[in-house]
Amino acid sequence: MTNPKHAHDTPRGRYYSDPAGGPDLVSVTNVLDTAVNKSMALVPWGVKLTVEYTLDRWQVIADRVADDRTELTKELKAVHRDVREQAADLGDRVHNAAEARALKAPIPDDPQVLPYLAQFDLWLASWGIDLDEHVVATEITCLHRRLGYAGTADLMVWLPTGPDGRLELWLIDYKSSATRPAKSVYPENTLQLAALRYCETVLLPDDTEEPMPRIERTGVLNLRAGSHALVPMPADRTAHRAFRGALENTRWLHAAPSTYPALFAPGHEPAPRRRNRKAAA
Repeated sequence: MTNPKHAHDTPRGRYYSDPAGGPDLVSVTNVLDTAVNKSMALVPWGVKLTVEYTLDRWQVIADRVADDRTELTKELKAVHRDVREQAADLGDRVHNAAEARALKAPIPDDPQVLPYLAQFDLWLASWGIDLDEHVVATEITCLHRRLGYAGTADLMVWLPTGPDGRLELWLIDYKSSATRPAKSVYPENTLQLAALRYCETVLLPDDTEEPMPRIERTGVLNLRAGSHALVPMPADRTAHRAFRGALENTRWLHAAPSTYPALFAPGHEPAPRRRNRKAAA
């Protein structure tokens, strides 16, 4: 996950600080991570990775079962987590390279990222995008103070997608993957884009504010090592209402206590716990 300027992690997930001094704003990705259940896809994926890892090393693992069971268990439990972290790290590096390209900034030499960046360059060239003329913003913080959330837009860019080639302002989110097809997207991508599209304010690099530009189209730019695809997404007011429902759910969950007092029948209350004098001392 990238690190936008005003974002910070909390025990309840990512929040944004408001430079104007208002209350912290929950991040769009935090809302989606809290409200969207991804376990139906992630659990089978994690099991598949672990089984494949085990079968590929079956003889070595079998020899360790008796004498190294505890460490072996830790190793197998970490398989899917390590793969996810590596994929997330690559995704962040691809994202940073695309941002640097849009800003015409230097890009670190990274052989793993290079094929993805080449696809981004191909996408820019295919649409005839002039970085000075057509890019409106990249990595810009978007706020909705009234609803209490914030997020970061990857790219706002003019594309000739209107009638007779008229330029339309697009809000685009980058996604990268080493395995998923270039045209594949997740339903929550629509919610993410709708949340950003209907923000009220954007923060400029010096923390001054401007009204959110009027976005005409939204989409996901999928970057792969050997292909790319811009997938338009229906991030309209209906999707924004759905996001607001997820936001309400997140707000309730974040405010709810993690424990509640138990109720016992009269005469069956547990005896008060004795303090350990040594521990107290």
